[in-house]
Order: sequence, then structure tokens, then C-alpha cells
Amino acid sequence: MNIAAELCTDSPPGALFAEVDSLDGYGEWLDIVGRVQPAPSVADDPGPAWMVDLRASFGPLRRSKRLRMVRELHEPPRLVRFARRELDGRDHSPWTLTAEVRPSGKGADLDMSLHYGGSLWVPMLERMLRDEIEASRPRLIARLAS
Repeated sequence: MNIAAELCTDSPPGALFAEVDSLDGYGEWLDIVGRVQPAPSVADDPGPAWMVDLRASFGPLRRSKRLRMVRELHEPPRLVRFARRELDGRDHSPWTLTAEVRPSGKGADLDMSLHYGGSLWVPMLERMLRDEIEASRPRLIARLAS
């Protein structure tokens, strides 16, 4: 599953990049992110790591997922990418989140893409993520304005 979204803002590129270059603040504007905690890094991690708790509801069903995410690409103030890197030695479905900030005439634009390589719950997950993206836009804009 691949989902892409764009957001146009009046914010300066640096301020917008500061909101997306670390997973610490994502729970402030994305309801699907229940909790984010720093995780210990290991020798082959290319950047800092976080434990991210995702939560979703599909009618009466509730699902949650804990992912260990590592920042694998960091090119301020333009590009950041996070990828799932678990330490338990098992194979896991890949998750990759990429955010690119582009200066615009009045501020900055954000392009985000999410790749999930699993197959569990994909049709419902995709619909829920698209709804969450729409709901998160005003929250991120309000956070940038404060």
C-alpha cells in the first residue's frame, strides 16, 4: 500500500520541516499516533530511533501496532525518511514514511508518502489513513501557526 498526500502552508520551510523531521511531535496532529517514545539506537541505525504506537478503529474493531522506526535519511530543511527497523530478528512488513518540504511562493509545501508492505487489513487501513490525513491537515496548520 502506498499513500501520498500534499499540504500547502503559509509557514516558512524551516518551521514546517521542524514539525516532520522528528517523530516526537507527530501525535500532536495525527490521531493515529497514540504514543511516541525515543528508543535506544543500535550500531547499524543510520539515525535516531523511536517506538511508535499506532492505533485505529474500524467500527467496533480496535487495532494497535507498535513499530520501531529509525530516521534513515535526514537532509534539512528539505527531506526526511523513517523506516521500520525491528530488533527481534524476525521478518516484519516494511513501513516507510517520507516527508519532503518545498519552498513555495507564500510559504512551504509538504509532500508525504507512506509505504506499508503488509497485506493485513489493507482496504480498511487505506481508507482509515486517507480519512486521518484529511483530519490532520488543520491540526498541523494550527500547530505551525502557534
